[in-house]
Amino acid sequence: MKSLMDTDRQPSLASSLRLDGRVAVVLGGTTGIGRALSLGLADAGADVVPSARRLEPIAEVASEIERRKRRSLRVPSDVGQRASLEALLDETVRALGKVDILINCAGKTKRRPSLEVPEEEWNDILDTNLTGTFRACQVFGRHMLERGYGRIVNVASISSFVALYEVTAYSASKAAVASLTKSLAIEWGARGVTVNAIAPGVFRTELNRDLLDGTERGREFLVRNPMKRFGKVEELSGAAVFLASDAASYINGEILAVDGGFLASGVNQ
Repeated sequence: MKSLMDTDRQPSLASSLRLDGRVAVVLGGTTGIGRALSLGLADAGADVVPSARRLEPIAEVASEIERRKRRSLRVPSDVGQRASLEALLDETVRALGKVDILINCAGKTKRRPSLEVPEEEWNDILDTNLTGTFRACQVFGRHMLERGYGRIVNVASISSFVALYEVTAYSASKAAVASLTKSLAIEWGARGVTVNAIAPGVFRTELNRDLLDGTERGREFLVRNPMKRFGKVEELSGAAVFLASDAASYINGEILAVDGGFLASGVNQ
C-alpha cells in the first residue's frame, strides 16, 4: 500500500526538465541560435516545428529533428505577416494537436552610425525584432491561454541592458523585448502561461560574424568577457530547455543572461 508521502511525491528534477509530450514552435529556428534551440528542445524530448521564411533550411532542420525520433513540420512563416503566423499555428495544431512552447528567435541587425540610419531601416528592424515578437506572442499566446498552459521564451540580448555601439535600432528593439516579456508575464502568468526571455551574450553567428571577426569590436567584446571567448550557440540550449520545462514553473517575467559574465564585468585586468 502506498503511503501518503508516496502519493504526494513531486516529479523528480530530472523528469521535470524533460519535454516529452510537449510541442514547440521556434520562430527563426533554422539558423544560428534558433537552429541550436530547435535541436536542443528536440534532444530534451519535444516535438519541434522550426519555422522561418525559406523552406529549404526549414526542411534541413526538420530532418535533423526527425532523426532524433521527434515529430516536426515544414511550414514557412514570416513574423512580419500575422496571417502566416496564424497559418503556422493552425497547421501545427492540426498535425501535432497543440502548441505548448513558443521560442521567439527571429531577428535582424545592421551596424550604422545613428545619424545615418534611414527611417525605413529603423522600422524594418523594430518590426522584426519587437513587433514580430509581439505578433507571435499574440497569435500563439491566445491558443495557450485557451488551453491554460504555455511556455513562451523570447530572445532578448545583452543590449537589452547595455548599449552596443552603432546598432541603435537593434539595441532599442531588444531593450523593448525585455520590457514586453515582463508585461506579458504579469498579464498571463495567473492563467498558466509563463513568459520569460534569454539574453544571449556574444555568440558568433551568420548575423554578426562581420561585426566580430578580426575587428576592434570583436577584441573589445573578448576583453570585457571574463571567459575570454565567444559563446557557442549550443550553450544556449540549456537555458531554453529549462525555461520551457516544468522545472521553471514558478519563473515568470525573468530575463536570463547567458553571456559568460559579460554583464557582470567591470575591470578584467
